[in-house]
Amino acid sequence: MLLGLSFDRPGRLWLLVAVGVLALSYLLLQARRGRYAVRFTNLALLESVAPSRPGWRRHLPAVLFLVALAGLVAGFARPMDRERVPRERATIVVAIDTSLSMEATDVAPNRIEAAKAAAKDFIRLLPAKLNVGLVTFNGTATIKVPPTTDRDQIVAAIDQIRLGERTAIGEAIYASLDAIQNAPGMAEVEDGEPVPARIVLMSDGTTTVGRPDAQAAAQAKRDGVPVSTIAFGTPEGTIHIDGQAEPVRVDVDTAALEAIANATNGTFFEAATADQLRQVYADIGSSIGYTSEDRDVSDRFIGASLVALLLAAVGSQLWFSRLP
Repeated sequence: MLLGLSFDRPGRLWLLVAVGVLALSYLLLQARRGRYAVRFTNLALLESVAPSRPGWRRHLPAVLFLVALAGLVAGFARPMDRERVPRERATIVVAIDTSLSMEATDVAPNRIEAAKAAAKDFIRLLPAKLNVGLVTFNGTATIKVPPTTDRDQIVAAIDQIRLGERTAIGEAIYASLDAIQNAPGMAEVEDGEPVPARIVLMSDGTTTVGRPDAQAAAQAKRDGVPVSTIAFGTPEGTIHIDGQAEPVRVDVDTAALEAIANATNGTFFEAATADQLRQVYADIGSSIGYTSEDRDVSDRFIGASLVALLLAAVGSQLWFSRLP
């Protein structure tokens, strides 16, 4: 490893030994010349017969030449750098809890508005070629937008979200799996593996209706689809229900959401503010929307080496009227 780089042909770096030998021979030659000058004791005569030398500048062309040789050797070894690149193909389904508890104002202006804003930011930051779908759920789960690359369609659907009674997290996972199964290109393979897919599920409550979370998580695991869950809200959340004088507390069931993520090889997050939710979405987007690949960066070394060679040539001609 060199400066965080790896080399595809590291054996070629042994040529740097030859560059080191050249550098050592240059130093020995300069030391020998220095000893010769000291032996010439008639300093007045030496000054009259020896031309004026450019001091430290006389070493600069040689140093640049050696640097260029080292750079060319490094380029010959094919240096590789890890670069973050957008995924060309994948399917992401965003599942948003639209139960009445999302009216709680413990997150300004309320949970649902903060969730909608963060979800739209998340969708916009994903690479353009990824398919993104939208599922909303309260007492039932609905595929609002099947996986598509049309971000405007999804954003418009998020703006039209309406709240309803009860919470069906399990049904939301099943609906998301159905959406993924029918997504464009999901029947194909990529590098011998199925096209990757993931569910990002945000909720503030506990399943109260529909199939159990564990059953849905088991199906997601069988399908090879990780479910990343986000527990959104604070313990202080309350809502007002018609006919009741006192507000009703609406807790966030972090344990249930974490269990879903663990059972499906997904990741669990907690967010208690709108800013935290945006950061969670940004972290998820970075991990599932992008990948790291080794890229050949030999051209960087070769280009720098050519510049060093040109500077060595210019300096040598200016000060010594010859090429190095």
